[in-house]
Parts: sequence; structure tokens; C-alpha cells
Amino acid sequence: MSSYNIALIIEEIDQSYQSAILSGIASMAAEYSMNVSAFVSFSGAMNNPRHDTGEFTIFSLPDFSQFDGAILLTNTIAYQPVIDDILSRIKAAGIPAVSIDNDIPYLYYIGIDNKTAMRNITEHLINVHNYKRFFYISGPEDNPESADRLSAFCEVVSEHGLILEVNDIFYGDFRARSGRIAAEELLSSGRNLPDAIICANDVMAASAINYLTANGVSVPGDVAVTGFDNTYSTQNYQVEITSVDRPLSLSGRLACKMLYNHLNSLPQQRNIILNMSTRFTESCGCCENVSHDIEAFREFNYRNYMRFEEAQHLMSSINLVSTGLLGCYNFDEYIIQMKKFVSEISPDEFYFCLCDNWDSETAVDRGPLPEISNKEIPSKYTDEMIVQIAYRDGAFFDAGRINKREIFPKSAGDSVTGRIYYHIPLHFGERCLGYMVMCNPKIQISSSMFETLCISISNSLENIRKLICLEYAVDRLGKLYALDTFSGIFNRNGFVHATEAIYRDCVDNHRQIMLMFIDLDGLKKINDTYGHSVGDNAICSIAEVLRTSCRSGEIFCRFGGDEFIVFGADYTETEAKKLKERIKRNIRLINEKKKKPYRLSASAGYVIDTPKHGEDIFRFVTAADNIMYEEKRRKKLSRYLKK
Repeated sequence: MSSYNIALIIEEIDQSYQSAILSGIASMAAEYSMNVSAFVSFSGAMNNPRHDTGEFTIFSLPDFSQFDGAILLTNTIAYQPVIDDILSRIKAAGIPAVSIDNDIPYLYYIGIDNKTAMRNITEHLINVHNYKRFFYISGPEDNPESADRLSAFCEVVSEHGLILEVNDIFYGDFRARSGRIAAEELLSSGRNLPDAIICANDVMAASAINYLTANGVSVPGDVAVTGFDNTYSTQNYQVEITSVDRPLSLSGRLACKMLYNHLNSLPQQRNIILNMSTRFTESCGCCENVSHDIEAFREFNYRNYMRFEEAQHLMSSINLVSTGLLGCYNFDEYIIQMKKFVSEISPDEFYFCLCDNWDSETAVDRGPLPEISNKEIPSKYTDEMIVQIAYRDGAFFDAGRINKREIFPKSAGDSVTGRIYYHIPLHFGERCLGYMVMCNPKIQISSSMFETLCISISNSLENIRKLICLEYAVDRLGKLYALDTFSGIFNRNGFVHATEAIYRDCVDNHRQIMLMFIDLDGLKKINDTYGHSVGDNAICSIAEVLRTSCRSGEIFCRFGGDEFIVFGADYTETEAKKLKERIKRNIRLINEKKKKPYRLSASAGYVIDTPKHGEDIFRFVTAADNIMYEEKRRKKLSRYLKK
């Protein structure tokens, strides 16, 4: 049987809906010889568009032509430009793809009849419980499932001649926070409570029930509440939620089967519409349907205890990782801490891939965000990625660099299938830093705390980037402080700093020093005759001469204007004369080779002495300057006599 590589596009795997579908995919991947690369983002939960932009970058990573097929949960992605980009790239790659709960005409589709399901719930509330006044908590307006459910609700209400006001519908985002906010707004509005609150999913329903109960509103005594998707088991809350039971795990399994059938040319239909059933129980007032099975309660308590244990373990891991990484002062320490974390979670595979410009100082463009402009999505991974950490089968190994299309290093002899690789973005706001790839980590990835862990890793990586950039800046500032930006050699500050320790040692140990003062001849005439740019070139030529001539550890600088000084320790008279001759010879060579419109010339004077305590180095600079001036005066006198 052939093995297949499948791309999975999914948002927020910590949500019950996504987690259930993902479990179905994972259960069938091995049976159909598939390895699944799940590209995961956690956008929207932070209510921060710039954070979301960085999260969406992960969806630009896969080159779909490198995959045999794809499974899409685009209904979990809140921004249409991101969805459009994914779909266009899949279409261009020509690979088969299955869309779950979002019917896209040219793709395979697995879904349910949302309208019928919501009609059943709404009609039950009206016909069985005689409820007349409703408050509806919807998902996003542009989400197709959300739109179908709201449409069905409105149709049933209208068919029964009931009135809906504009403020009877609250638009949320399928997340728990939306349910809480909707309930909070309802109670704070001062209006009479409705008979029932109908929610577009269980997550919002559960959150709304919690807020209502905490504020003294009884469910279902004061108000009935219903959900959708049945993602919570019957004993998860003090009130069992009336909901629509749908086979989410089956959706994931069938998606794998549809791809397998296509890849093996087996006949099948394009669409699969799954059966569902409504569960009328305590939250809508059907209290006779409440389960009182003692074994169910025991199982419920055990599950909750295990969740608590897992949460405690994950929180401990987050705290250890966060404090360890934030305590790092350089990149090497950071990688060591990350490797400790990898060893602790003991995955089958783990890769920490960084953009080759991840530590760039370049500022992020703070212009209009792609999802706001509605024109494009971010795509900022570099063509080459640096694999800073590579871990497989219990051992770290050096993977170096890979092409972005590879995503992570592949093992030539690896024939294992049934693996799920989670690809998690590394970013800070819009700044794309890289991504992590992990396979079967011993950590609960279907928890919201896993998102917290990922954010902590990204933030600490950004902290290291800023420290590196700070080092860059300090280095540049140091050079600006120490170097003459014009000639490229030390300036006066740099000279003082570079000679300080050596000069002090010479004083303490009675070592001899040499101080030479050099002055460019005729700079004013060059400037007046040929312009200041030519004069500047003459100054740089002297700096070049000093670089070439000083070969024994001398320290030299541009002292100011057309003046230069050279310092040497343990110098003899003979060595000083040789240095002066080298300088003259190299000036002659420049005159011969570069054919300048002027003749380069310089005067030099030096002193050799043993400095004493209390003597500043600039005392010797002054002495050398005086000697240099005598040489310059003799040159002028010589030229005068020749005339």
C-alpha cells in the first residue's frame, strides 16, 4: 500500500469542535497509510488583529503541490482573504481536498443539514414548551454554518407569527467569550428575560449558562438555553445542555476515507451529509430526560479529575518553560532551554525552524493589516529555514538548513505512517520568526493552555531577538563612539580607549612608548584648488597609509582634521625610524599608482620615552606635535630656498 502525505488546515485545535474532528482524522491516518501535517493557528481568541496576522502566516507555509491531498476546516477561520488564498493554492496544485462543514463546489464535502437541525430545536421550544420570546446567540455573520442556523431559526419564528427585534440577535464568534458577553449584555440591558436563549453552538451556550447562574438566573427555571454540536458530554455541567448530536469524529474519519478513495480511483459521491439527532434535556426544560446513572457520574468525576491532573501538569510545564526561556540572556542559552523542554515532552519528532532573517532589526510594516485591507494575507517565511532544533526518536541531531518547501527534515528510510505533525507559528505580532513542528508530544495539545505555551515560546524568542538587536545597536554605537566614520580608523575617543590599558601597563612596568604625530601637508591648498571632496580623499589616503604601514600592533587614529597619531609600546629608536620610512614609502607608492591631481605629502614627528605616574598620554602627543611642526617648517623653508 502506498503512503500519503495529507495537509490539514485547522484553526484553534483547543476548541471541542476542532478537537473532535481531529481525533477522527488521527484514528484513521494509520489505516489509510497517511501522515498528516496539521497547519494550526490560534487567531481570534486574543482579539488582537496584529497577533492574528502573525498566526495566519502558518497557512502560507505549505506548498500544496508537495502533498497528495488536503482536509480543510476553513469554517474555523474567521478571515475570508486567508480562506481564498488557501483555496486558490490548492486549486493550482491540483490535489484532491475535502472540506468539512463548508460546501465548496469543486471540493469533496462532508457536512450536516444545519437548517433542519436548528428547525427541530426551535420548533421543539415553541411546540413543546410554548416559548414565545427568544434571544439568539449566533456565530459570525459570514460563516456559512452560522448563517444557515440563524436563517432556520428566523424562518421558524416567522412561521409561527412570533416577533423578533433587532437586539434579539447577538453575533458572536463561536467562542466561549461570546456566550458570556451576550448573557452579560442581555442582563445589563434591563429588558425582561426571554423564554429561551438559543445558541449556535454548545461552547457559547455553556458560557452563557455559567454567567446567568452566577448572576442568580436559573436555567431552565427562569430561562431555557440550548446549544448545538453536542461537544459537551451530558455530565459536564450542573445543567445538561439541549443540543444537536452530530458525529464530529466520524467527519474526520470520512475525510481520510474520501481522500484514500480518490487517490486509489475508487468510486464515491462528492457530498456526504451526515445524520444528526437532537438531544432535548434539562437546559430547555425537558428535565425528565436528565441522566441519573451513578456510573455515568463516576465516569464524569474521573474524567474531570484526569482533566485537572493534565491541566496541572501542563500549567507546570508552561511555568517551567516560560521562566526558563525568559531567564535566557543569549540565543545559545535559549536553545539549551528549548531542548530541555523538548526532552520533557518527549515527542516522536520535534523541529524548531527559524527564518534565516528571524533576528533582523528591520522594523515591521505597521501599515494596514492584510485582513483589514481584505486584499492579501501575510507570507513572510524565507526560502531557506534554519532548523535550530531537530529531534527524532529520542535523540537530537544537526539538520542545518532546509528549503521552505520541505517544511522539516525528512528521514530517507522512514516508512512510518499514521503520524500527525502539528505546525505551530512562531511570531510576535506581525513579525514572522519561524515555526515549530511536533509529532505526538506527551502534552495535551487540545487545551487552551497549549496556546498559552506557544505564545510564551514565541514571546521569549522575540525577547532574545531584541537582546541580539540591542547588542547590534550597542556595537554600532561603540563604533560610532570609537571610529572616525569618515576615514574608518579610530577617532580620538577610540584611540584613548584602545591605548588605555597598554599605556597604564607601560607606566606601571616602566616600559618605553613611542608616540608619532602626522600631519597632512598642504590640505588647504588641495581644498582651494580641487575642492573639499578631493581634500577628503587625501585624508582617507593617509588613513590607508597607516593601515599598510603599522604592522607591529601599533594603535593609530585620526586625531582631528588632517592630523593623525600612532602609538606603540616597547618601541626603539630604530623601529620608530623604520615606521616613519614605511609611511613615507607608502605615500610615494600612492603618488605613483593613483596619479592624483595633487602630490600627497605628510610631515611626521615622534617621541620615545618611559611614561611616569601622573603623566597623561597627551603630554607625549604635544611633544610629538612640536617635533612634527619642526619637520613641516623645514619643508617650507626648503621649498622657499629652492625658489
